[in-house]
Amino acid sequence: MRPASILAALAAAFTLFAGTLVPAPAAAGPVLDRVRAAGSVRVCIWPDYYGISLRNPRTQQLVGLDIDLSAELARELGLKLQYVDSSFATLIADLEGDRCDVAMFAVGMLPQRMERLRFTRPYLQSDIYAITTKGNRVVQRWEDIDKPGVAVAVQAGTFMEPVMAAALKNARLVRVTPPATRERELEAGRVDVFMTDYPYSRRLLDNADWATLISPPQAFNVLPYAYAVKPGDAEWLAQVDEFVARIQRDGRLEAAARRHGLAPIVRLK
Repeated sequence: MRPASILAALAAAFTLFAGTLVPAPAAAGPVLDRVRAAGSVRVCIWPDYYGISLRNPRTQQLVGLDIDLSAELARELGLKLQYVDSSFATLIADLEGDRCDVAMFAVGMLPQRMERLRFTRPYLQSDIYAITTKGNRVVQRWEDIDKPGVAVAVQAGTFMEPVMAAALKNARLVRVTPPATRERELEAGRVDVFMTDYPYSRRLLDNADWATLISPPQAFNVLPYAYAVKPGDAEWLAQVDEFVARIQRDGRLEAAARRHGLAPIVRLK
């Protein structure tokens, strides 16, 4: 054998050997087959998302738009439903780490998420809103938010975090992580205002008599929401996407949104 042929053979052998040591990139695989074999579909939720996927602290019962709709998905698939607690901060890791088969908690379609995950068609959309205390002397209008000395809170991992980090030029951004909450930081006076989306704003307006909502005077940063899966299984993504198309057409999405006070942010196409 010529030296060149020997080197080529050695290189091919090394490549084959190395391939057995280096794992292939993570992929979803045949998810539909797996969930059917398991008899259940695992759905990631954020259990503190009012109107979307909230766990009642007293009863431990889950309620919200995506609790209703995930039950519809499982029913159509003929599967049991298993919820997996997640959050916006851990969403990507939870899907990539195969802790759940689909994330169904109004996931904002941020560019950095879209690089790592695959999304269905949007079914909701929301702008950013501000929550402050009634009679607050520091922040009374939207124009008061980005001023020197103002502390603006965002929930770490939500789409408000990068948007406000880029938008604020004078105010100080405060990233709130559990166990702290934006509400407690605001009530304690450690921040002057916090930013949230439409569903979470309803929680405060429905349950806190001290809270007041400040809407942007014009569209500020409207973001579409969808369901997310990890890449690697086009069939599974299509299955969930077709489910979204069906509930948009047949009225189930609108009906669930009305039940949970979210009709103003529904997307039907």
